[in-house]
Amino acid sequence: MRAVRLRTLIIDNHDSFTFNLFQLLAEVGGTEPLVVRNDERSWRELRELTFDNIVISPGPGRPDHPTDFGVCRDALLEADVPILGVCLGHQGLGHVHGARIQHAPEVMHGRLSPVRHTGTDLFQGLPQDFQVVRYHSLCLARPLPEDLVETAWAPDGVLMALRHASLPRWGVQFHPESIATTHGRQLLANFVRLSRAHHVPRPSRPPEAPQEKAPLPPPGTFRVHHRKLRLDADPEQAFVALLGGSDHAFWLDSSRVEAGLSRFSFMGDATGPHSAVIHYQVNPRRLTVRRSQGTEEHSTELFEFLQQELTRLRVVPSGLPFDFQGGFVGSLGYELKHDCGATTPHASPDPDASLILADRLLAWDHLERTVYLVALAPEHEAAQVQAWFDATESSLRALPPLAPLEPRSGAPFPVRLARDRETYLADIQRCLEQLHEGETYEVCLTNKLLARTHVDPLDLYRSLRRLNPAPYAAYLRMGPQGIACSSPERFLRVDAERWVESKPIKGTLRRGSTPAEDDRLRQQLGSQEKDRAENLMIVDLVRNDLGRVCEVGSVHVPRLMHVESYATVHQLVSTIRGHLRPGLTAVDAVRAAFPGGSMTGAPKERTMELIDRLEGEARGVYSGAIGYFSATGAADLNVVIRTAVVRPGEVSIGAGGAIVALSDPAAELDEMLLKSRVVLNALCTALGRPDGLPEPGADSRAWTAPD
Repeated sequence: MRAVRLRTLIIDNHDSFTFNLFQLLAEVGGTEPLVVRNDERSWRELRELTFDNIVISPGPGRPDHPTDFGVCRDALLEADVPILGVCLGHQGLGHVHGARIQHAPEVMHGRLSPVRHTGTDLFQGLPQDFQVVRYHSLCLARPLPEDLVETAWAPDGVLMALRHASLPRWGVQFHPESIATTHGRQLLANFVRLSRAHHVPRPSRPPEAPQEKAPLPPPGTFRVHHRKLRLDADPEQAFVALLGGSDHAFWLDSSRVEAGLSRFSFMGDATGPHSAVIHYQVNPRRLTVRRSQGTEEHSTELFEFLQQELTRLRVVPSGLPFDFQGGFVGSLGYELKHDCGATTPHASPDPDASLILADRLLAWDHLERTVYLVALAPEHEAAQVQAWFDATESSLRALPPLAPLEPRSGAPFPVRLARDRETYLADIQRCLEQLHEGETYEVCLTNKLLARTHVDPLDLYRSLRRLNPAPYAAYLRMGPQGIACSSPERFLRVDAERWVESKPIKGTLRRGSTPAEDDRLRQQLGSQEKDRAENLMIVDLVRNDLGRVCEVGSVHVPRLMHVESYATVHQLVSTIRGHLRPGLTAVDAVRAAFPGGSMTGAPKERTMELIDRLEGEARGVYSGAIGYFSATGAADLNVVIRTAVVRPGEVSIGAGGAIVALSDPAAELDEMLLKSRVVLNALCTALGRPDGLPEPGADSRAWTAPD
């Protein structure tokens, strides 16, 4: 007899792992769950929905705080269907039936434990001592009230699972949905099996129609024109000569070329006939579009504008070996989180997004040592396009020699931390307190170095790309603002086949001074529990973000915690991939995942609120993303780290690190300074002062670069 397909209601406690549960439950149950936030509807409203069981998600806070647990308490008291509580949901199940909440012996965020269990109910068929991931600082006190039965335990004596003595209620303290929990899928399949045993036939509902791929809109009047040049030209030489004087220009620069990772570079400006410059501010919402015909102002959200414009510009991929074939390129600032469901109490001095609609660009293939000229234009403009190709090819074949950087001489310049050493250490301590109380699992805390000086942003970027070549480097000139970025981190890519990929970095150690020391530090990074916990939490968060927009069963982790080495640091990197759902676009994927979890921490929503309170100002470009949205439907954006933002008379360098329960405040301060050092070094080099740097751990409230 065919098994009954059950519909699960997931009550989301504003967590960053809920859609990992969604994906697994959809796979094992055969039907996509319904997800409702714990403050979105009353229990009276939820009862009117059609579902056969309930999963109460993890989340920040405590189940005895109504604002943290919301409608979950009513569900546990009144629902007549089976319920599984995970982490916060497990604690809530215990609390509703009289158990006491207490602090765990040790904060266990992103850390693994073996589990012993009864072998029954949720644990039927699971081996003893299987590994589970724990994200908690609170737990249920033992012994339990008589209505509750213990079913699993960790070696530290903390209760890992329970069931109700007579009701179909189960709870697990650990996270079965984590990438590092073994047998989590089977545990959820057991919950589905237990739910079927308690299934009460309900009014029949028509079977869900299979989801059909939403047809893409027909291509517009634009098409991709291109010319391939067998020309081994230097990208830096070309940018300086052709685009260095433009008021609005971009250079997405694979200054560190790696096979399969960073083969292409792109550059252009806003002088094409269909080009535009877009500036966006979230609060009050204002979108300004400057075209050759004039300037327009809209009150539209940026993501909605991009969806509309990319639909208008949509082209069929032309068979070129790269995805960016014209479209939007620029920066998305951290405060754009406002349009992704987060609060934004601080206003940035810079636009919250700055983009160029690039209808003409140059693409470098570093593998084949060729240059492509690309234009996005209607067919009837083919003659004008060919004229631009001819002129640009002539310029590329006659590039003037690249003049060496000429550092500007002048007086020493002051540099200070936006929040001084003592304040930053106090902020770390506050994070540790919040971790202990269960308000967050990981906080990506940042600071800024501010230099009062004048520097040409292109000179600064040219110095930076020499000192710290990176696969996702970029230079942007947007009027008075310049951005010099040497990011090693991919935020999100959507390719022509609609595969979505993210490569978060969590875990950083300096390079060694000798090959032996360098190898020791590399191995140390890959084995330290703190760094692995940091990385694991962000991997699970990114899986959740991709799970919102990707097909069921497609989200996977082909590389987990791989060490990559750069000019100044070793980094712990993971790769997460999924296939975009039919009918969704790259813009939807970016909106679902922004800002990158490696720059927020987890759970993302609650942790961003904590960050806003501690940092006390907007992050701006730093922690956001730089990259492109192609007219072909593809996109590729980095995470803005290792970056200087240049304004007239000031340079801002953001840096920070992940604060977890295992963090040492002094070491976190040193890591923040280490990450800023290479950018500050580039600034000093561009100004002719390469030695004016503070040592990590020094009193860094203020210092002056020497002559």
